[in-house]
Amino acid sequence: MEFTFQTKYNQKAMKTMALGVRKTIRKKRNLRTRIFGYIICALGLLLTLIPGENGLEVDFSSILTWIAIAIMGTVLLFEDSINGYLARKRLLPGTETSVATFTADGYESVSEFGKSEWSYDKILEMAETKEYFVFVFSISHAQVYDKSSLTGGTLEEFREFLQRKTEKEMVTI
Repeated sequence: MEFTFQTKYNQKAMKTMALGVRKTIRKKRNLRTRIFGYIICALGLLLTLIPGENGLEVDFSSILTWIAIAIMGTVLLFEDSINGYLARKRLLPGTETSVATFTADGYESVSEFGKSEWSYDKILEMAETKEYFVFVFSISHAQVYDKSSLTGGTLEEFREFLQRKTEKEMVTI
């Protein structure tokens, strides 16, 4: 059995890839970071909005704190988009589109840049969204495959094939 995907590594795909890494291998670390970030934002607001002896004072220090809180809040809210954007900027020229073929022995990815061969035992985690499959290899390396471009079988057949080959469960995100 052979399955093939053609994937464009655009902002949507890269955001999904960042989400897949965050929801699988980085899950515990990311939760701690988010909790810490929200606590810092709340404390910053609390400390700058508590009235002093002369009432609520809006000074340079308060304004800088609010700007820092706004930046931190924005990063927390748009983390996947930001990480996807940064990852897309690091793509090698010619790797924006790839065709991946999955066989019983492994899979290969072909782009303008060249051809890469992979074995299923290198996949640490697998995740899927409505539109993509995500393979996580490390805390900073993943691959994404567009479900709408699948040929050679159904999504369910591919999912079962992957779970059998990797001996891992697919995480739905």
